[in-house]
Amino acid sequence: MPDYLDDLRLAHVLADAADATTMDRFKALDLKVETKPDMTPVSEADKAAEELIRGHLQRARPRDAVLGEEYGVQGTGPRRWVIDPIDGTKNYVRGVPVWATLISLTEASEGGYQPVVGVVSAPALGRRWWAAKGHGAFTGRSLSSASRLHVSRVGKLSDASFAYSSLTGWEDLGRLNGFLDLTREVWRTRAYGDFWPYMMVAEGSIDICAEPELSLWDMAANAIVVTEAGGTFTGLDGRPGPHSGNAAASNGILHDELLGYLNELH
Repeated sequence: MPDYLDDLRLAHVLADAADATTMDRFKALDLKVETKPDMTPVSEADKAAEELIRGHLQRARPRDAVLGEEYGVQGTGPRRWVIDPIDGTKNYVRGVPVWATLISLTEASEGGYQPVVGVVSAPALGRRWWAAKGHGAFTGRSLSSASRLHVSRVGKLSDASFAYSSLTGWEDLGRLNGFLDLTREVWRTRAYGDFWPYMMVAEGSIDICAEPELSLWDMAANAIVVTEAGGTFTGLDGRPGPHSGNAAASNGILHDELLGYLNELH
């Protein structure tokens, strides 16, 4: 099996470059923000970070394909890098520090491209998380200064901490009642949103999280970090990996119960 460690080292280099770009424009008074056709914001920093990462990859991995949120897919082949230059742009443009650059390497397999490397870098929080297939998940300042991640062992929903992004998406899917039933069952709920709940599942500080509508670039890096930390990452349909257009992540023990509530249709 390939060890992916060279790819992981490259992903850290890419994240370092992106962090410098995004932090340079964070809270800038003259930051330019546009609205995309789907009515979500995109800043000049999103575009600059993705262009920078693509440029690095073209030099370092010219045979690999790249899929990014801002500029789509480029290239073909069994290896594809998946980039979200700023996950949490709405936070970014308002000066909230909860946003991250998500970088993942995916490889073609029977069930579609599956993530084998993931780096989640949140420079405004001073945090970074990463994983490579078969090597575990870690957090720290660098590859050489890191601690291993492991999901929690909480075994009852009544003891579980549940994170989500917002209520409206669950209502749009017709799943709000099941979602609310789940919030009544668990010990604690918090709406952290974006990448952060998945990283907290991986490090064991929360136990379950879910989002109703996502793109592949929102999920690929998160999925490998959660699973390499011993957790479970699926769509609401139970399909493993980041391909269902939505996500549920857990410590594994609580996953079936999590899906049971979120699939209650009313």
